[in-house]
Amino acid sequence: MAAELAGRGIRVNALAPGPVDTDMVRNTGEAGVAGMARATFMGRLASPDEMVGAVLYMVSDASSFMTGQCLIVDGGLVTAR
Repeated sequence: MAAELAGRGIRVNALAPGPVDTDMVRNTGEAGVAGMARATFMGRLASPDEMVGAVLYMVSDASSFMTGQCLIVDGGLVTAR
């Protein structure tokens, strides 16, 4: 999609969040939440507000040469594996 739309000046990027403190995550139960938190280098869930900066970057002029990327904001979850 990024390749198709780049010529029209449209950038296509994605955010890949780690475990975020949402109702959906909380519905996994205490053990599930604790396990997700332990799996990150940060040892906790992210707050939804912690995703905002990454999204604002992706929609700003600061990322004007960025397309076809997936920005991982996961507290080190992927690296920890």
